[in-house]
Amino acid sequence: MRRLGDLLTTRGRAFVAAGTTLALCGMGLGFTDLTRIAVLLIVLPLLSGLLMRRHDLRFALDRSAAPGRVQVDEPATVTLTIENAGPSTTPLILAEEQLDYALGDRPRFVIPRMRRGDRQEVHYSVRSHVRGRHRLGPLGVRLRDPFGLSSRVAAISGSSDILVLPRIVPLGSSRPPGSGIGAEGAIPHMVALHGEDDVSIREYRDGDDLRRIHWPATAKAGELMVRQEDRPARRRAVLVLDSRSAHHHGSGASSSFEWAVTACASVGVHLMESGYAVHLVTDDTAEDGRAGTAMELEPALEVLAVAEPGPAEGFEEVLQAAHPVTAAGGLVVAVLSAVDEDTARRVASLRQPGGTALAMVLRTEGFGRRHATAQAADAELACVTVLRSAGWSVAVVGAGQELGPVWGALGGSSAPVRVGAA
Repeated sequence: MRRLGDLLTTRGRAFVAAGTTLALCGMGLGFTDLTRIAVLLIVLPLLSGLLMRRHDLRFALDRSAAPGRVQVDEPATVTLTIENAGPSTTPLILAEEQLDYALGDRPRFVIPRMRRGDRQEVHYSVRSHVRGRHRLGPLGVRLRDPFGLSSRVAAISGSSDILVLPRIVPLGSSRPPGSGIGAEGAIPHMVALHGEDDVSIREYRDGDDLRRIHWPATAKAGELMVRQEDRPARRRAVLVLDSRSAHHHGSGASSSFEWAVTACASVGVHLMESGYAVHLVTDDTAEDGRAGTAMELEPALEVLAVAEPGPAEGFEEVLQAAHPVTAAGGLVVAVLSAVDEDTARRVASLRQPGGTALAMVLRTEGFGRRHATAQAADAELACVTVLRSAGWSVAVVGAGQELGPVWGALGGSSAPVRVGAA
């Protein structure tokens, strides 16, 4: 009876309470008709609750989002296919989809009566202002009798997710800044001397150019061998993200860490479109070894989509992972909070002689609506001075500063650039 009582709505409990009162009055005063009405008021909600318990809620769900990856503030359409897997026809059902708070309001809809094996498709849109992997589901359903005396609530298990990628800021059609190793029109010096690692040798075929015969391999194999066509050498770029939680301020989309992630994603897309082989060095890629391999666009954006601030030790691992990559030359772009002088020297050493290195140093206190302390100002000055003396082009970025002007300022000058509010 206790579980049956849980099925009653406020109206149903009111009916039972009123019926009980009337029954006592009818029996006490001897009014038989009043007692009959009381019995009706008590039995009706209890009977309704028993009928609610009889419904076998068995559904098969299929949930898909199109597209499965979206950028911040980009809408996606979720298709929810519901199939009645129970033995009987379902009643009219009110449903509510559970969503992560970042995806907006929970969609509510009505599922009509379905016979066994029937399917019903429901579509709704989601949009997120926050990057990351967000959950869709489970589906909550509610059954109510026509009189509103009882209801039943259940959750249909099963969920999926949608990946929200970082915001991409267009950086224009201009060529990326840089000169020397890794610059426009130049190739890494190791490639220039030794060629690409993936050049292969194969057997001679009729029609092959005789000038492509590889004589050392021919002598070793005892038959004619030719070189595969060399792929054009790609310029290398290394993106370094400083994710130390203690050095970032602000919350949500306006935090300094989100600005840094957006900068890495936008610069990475810009460089890939310009023909660079981009190495992304973050806490995650340094830990799993992917920092040493040039990444394609989609995997790189997936890494940045789920990036989170981490401990200070993580940045030490980032620098350790970045050094072997930058040792072969290439453009280096670092998005940093102000670092101490020793750490700044380690960052500065990522730039190879004759190479190009760009740094965006975030004045993170402004993102958290704080006033910069004298200690923070000294650390910022020391960081900029060390990087500048090592040949880096540096931009100091304040809260509210747009990425486009920052990138343009870095490309137009090798001197330190101060942008944003003081």
